[in-house]
Amino acid sequence: MRVAVVNAGSSSLKVKLYNMTQDKLLESYLVEYIAQEGGVATHKEALESLEIDFESIDMIGHRVVHGGEYFHSSVEIDDEVVKKIEGLNPLAPLHNPANLEGIKLTREKAPNIKQIAVFDTAFHTTMPEEAYLYALDYKFYEEHHIRRYGFHGISHSYLLEQSAKILKKEQEELNIITLHLGNGASICAIERGKSIDTSMGFTPLEGLVMGTRSGDIDPAIVFYMQRELGYSVDEVDKELNKHSGLLGLAKSNDLREILSKNTPESRLALEMMLRRIKKYIGAYIALLGDVDAIVLSGGIGENSKILQERVKNFSIVKGKKVLVIKTDEELQIAKECLRLKEQSVS
Repeated sequence: MRVAVVNAGSSSLKVKLYNMTQDKLLESYLVEYIAQEGGVATHKEALESLEIDFESIDMIGHRVVHGGEYFHSSVEIDDEVVKKIEGLNPLAPLHNPANLEGIKLTREKAPNIKQIAVFDTAFHTTMPEEAYLYALDYKFYEEHHIRRYGFHGISHSYLLEQSAKILKKEQEELNIITLHLGNGASICAIERGKSIDTSMGFTPLEGLVMGTRSGDIDPAIVFYMQRELGYSVDEVDKELNKHSGLLGLAKSNDLREILSKNTPESRLALEMMLRRIKKYIGAYIALLGDVDAIVLSGGIGENSKILQERVKNFSIVKGKKVLVIKTDEELQIAKECLRLKEQSVS
């Protein structure tokens, strides 16, 4: 069974082709700088440049960042699904419109091929109400669906699956803490194979110190920036999402560059990032009790030996298994396509 996985980002298009009979990657494509200087103008041009015959593919899987409260698992794409994803655009304005662009283009190219939407939020729909609600007037949840959704769910799901293989246990037996640490970063508490809490919330801005995102802050800072400093809503949004985190602290969002500088600013950025990680790990150990393993992944988690050693030496982590696993979101999406196909046959 041949599966194409399409990951359409705001300025990039990634496509991978798999033979799922053998779990084998056949081809990988990447187009960057879409609608930017030096790149193609549109996702359509990017897709055309790849010259992929989508009609020769058995299934096409798409990463969709936000599934809201509609989608608790992967679904076959039809017009109604597209409409619901479009309705969630305000909750993920940088991601969902680009994801939809990939869906619409491949549906035009291969209208008779089954296509699947796999949601980053779906893995976290098992969080209990006390974890996903904010302590706001309940009307904001009832009327406007303001709640914690969580993200990187495809990655956290993959890490759970791989951890179960390594530890030789069933997923339903595992209590683990998974960390997806890249330019975007999140941590997830998994109890008996289900997400019960995660650091990202209503948007991917909440939680850990990230490459360009602030993570957790006092929300009154936003009011202060607007009232006292004269920032507009859009300017505050840009500051917190694009100019904060490691970039704001150390003038770079690349941890390798930050570590090579060894300046007071770079050392502070590292310590702040690690402190936030430690706080979340401690909180999740408190929630889970027994923890089978702590899993590091993502570009930073997989490759930074300094970060790996620091995490292993946290007093709350010593004596616990620490696994380093290379995440593979595209393969996990392809597996979801295979699962839905087998489900429909049975």
